[in-house]
Amino acid sequence: MLTARLAGTRLPLPEGYAALPVHPWQLRETRHRPEVAALLDAGLLRDLGPNGLPWHPTSSVRTLHRSGAPAMLKLSLGLRITNSRRENLRKELHRGVDVHRLLRTGLGERWRAAHPAFDIVRDPAWLAVDGPDGRPVTGLDVMIRHNPFAPADDVSCVAALVAPRPDPCRTQGGGSAPSRLAALVTRLATVTGRPREAVAAEWFLRYLEQVVRPVLWLDGEAGIALEAHQQNTLVLLDPEGWPSGGRYRDNQGYYFRESHRAELDARLPGVGETADTFVPDEVTDERFAYYLGINNVLGLVGALGSQRLADEQVLLAACRRFLADATSRTGPGRPRSSLPARLLDSPVLRCKANLLTRLQGLDELVGPVDTQSVYVTIANPLHR
Repeated sequence: MLTARLAGTRLPLPEGYAALPVHPWQLRETRHRPEVAALLDAGLLRDLGPNGLPWHPTSSVRTLHRSGAPAMLKLSLGLRITNSRRENLRKELHRGVDVHRLLRTGLGERWRAAHPAFDIVRDPAWLAVDGPDGRPVTGLDVMIRHNPFAPADDVSCVAALVAPRPDPCRTQGGGSAPSRLAALVTRLATVTGRPREAVAAEWFLRYLEQVVRPVLWLDGEAGIALEAHQQNTLVLLDPEGWPSGGRYRDNQGYYFRESHRAELDARLPGVGETADTFVPDEVTDERFAYYLGINNVLGLVGALGSQRLADEQVLLAACRRFLADATSRTGPGRPRSSLPARLLDSPVLRCKANLLTRLQGLDELVGPVDTQSVYVTIANPLHR
């Protein structure tokens, strides 16, 4: 059993049982739920206690990593992060497997041929518990996530890369050190002897090419839009600190365009049905513009500007040139996504309002995708 092997040591598994990894927080909370308590009382679930080698949290919070292990574990946690109670849902588990299987139909090879340095961190398998009545027992589901990273890889969640870091040298009154991105740009400027603003602009342009353009390709070619906000986006850095590739990680955040249903179903019959992944194009456009356009790209512009690494107007001009090129480029690497034109031509954009979503008591993982979050209208800084 894969999960038993992932433990790294021999588990005292009773005959006929499978190993189910759980987080200590998760076990403390779920064992008091009536359906879980009943399974424990009946001996259908058994608590083996702490076992195996240590695992470590990642910037994904509930995804655990062990260096050298072939897989990571995305666990359910009985606590609210942002707008949702972070427990794996069955439709999310099916969604991750669907995308993995879709990419194995030849779509992944075409994507790698156009953009060899970008991929999705695959979620090819999962483990869950059903009750005696066959109904899912919530709170125990675990996603088996592929671990594509070697110990020497320099990979960072974009949100962590741009965030100010705690400074242990400051007084107890608080304070922060420059972000890792600021440190990288400053070091590159020192090594190359170039102005820091020029280095920051080049870093941004390389990021657009290595991370953003592949995401546009997948939308344009396959009708799959990724919920690629900064927390879901990983950037690979070369030894000097320049962006050299990227990964997307999240088994929840996929939007299959309704307009591509026939093509995707031809690739993988029945895809998206169990996972409830097909979304009207107009909703996909709104969400894709927010996640990739506002949160990711404009968020990076804002971070570089607020940390005085570059002039935001210079970065916005560079982004406009990139988007214009994306709409006019020809050839196999050309992204046919509608997003570049939308970001260039729309005077306003729809932006997710996390605080309003929370105040209205909405769980963004529950209910119809077009009503599960609050969106507001903002001016589009890319529009001229």
